Amino acid sequence: MTDPQRQPRTAEWDADTYHRVATPHVAWGQPVLARLPLRGTETVLDAGCGSGRLTAELLERLPEGRVIAVDASANMLREAEANLAPRFGDRVSFRRADLQTLTLPEPVDAVFSTATFHWVLDHPRLFRHLHAALKPGGWLVAQCGGGPNLAAFLGRVGRLMASPPYAPHFAGWPGPWEFSDAETAAERLRAAGFVDVETAVVPAPTTMPDRGAYRDFLTSVILGAHLARLPDEETRSAFVDTLTDEAAADEPPFHLDYWRLNLMGRRPAAGDPIDGGLPPPPGGNGS
Repeated sequence: MTDPQRQPRTAEWDADTYHRVATPHVAWGQPVLARLPLRGTETVLDAGCGSGRLTAELLERLPEGRVIAVDASANMLREAEANLAPRFGDRVSFRRADLQTLTLPEPVDAVFSTATFHWVLDHPRLFRHLHAALKPGGWLVAQCGGGPNLAAFLGRVGRLMASPPYAPHFAGWPGPWEFSDAETAAERLRAAGFVDVETAVVPAPTTMPDRGAYRDFLTSVILGAHLARLPDEETRSAFVDTLTDEAAADEPPFHLDYWRLNLMGRRPAAGDPIDGGLPPPPGGNGS
């Protein structure tokens, strides 16, 4: 039986604000996209497309290909479609789905994902579905939060959650994320059937430019699931204001201790290793 406390994020995203403030995610995602081996004709699954900023860069690398943009959030998909459809037309399609149960009519040539998998709580199940979505020889290239991601920040959040008047709303709640270490992620990918697996946790410290940007980032990017547990807007605002006030006193102020988990794996092709499909992606990080 599924533990109701471990259900994934259910609060809808403020996709318009996310599109504006999630610049760090685009910067982290660009090197991930560069590692994806593409000829330009493939069909690629963007697993967690968000508002579509990186999806646009993916489509630019596919002048004769197409992208299936998948997200669990209706708001994110509407924002992505508004941003992408006028520019790319029918080369991009949009589908609302849970990646833990995703099935596609036809397998894809590659799977790309950034800043999404840590919101998915069952990674073994996730990787099995993504493996099944790939053609033989196809690559999964992804990045998400991992290892000690936001450990210092979340320690501060945890102390606030345990204090009045917030504690009753968070009792027994372990949080909305799965931050895997590199070794565990590699084991899960191999167990799902992937080969040529590479994983690594890398630092990605990020400092917001000012109080307003930090507060918007907490509200729209990090703490949506937390705020959804609070009873009213006044309580939610006080929660974020307290965290913002504390961050203003840090040195440097408004700093977030991000760490990213890089993931690569390939679905075996018939005749491996002689007929191994696409070549290994360049610039990978060893596990």
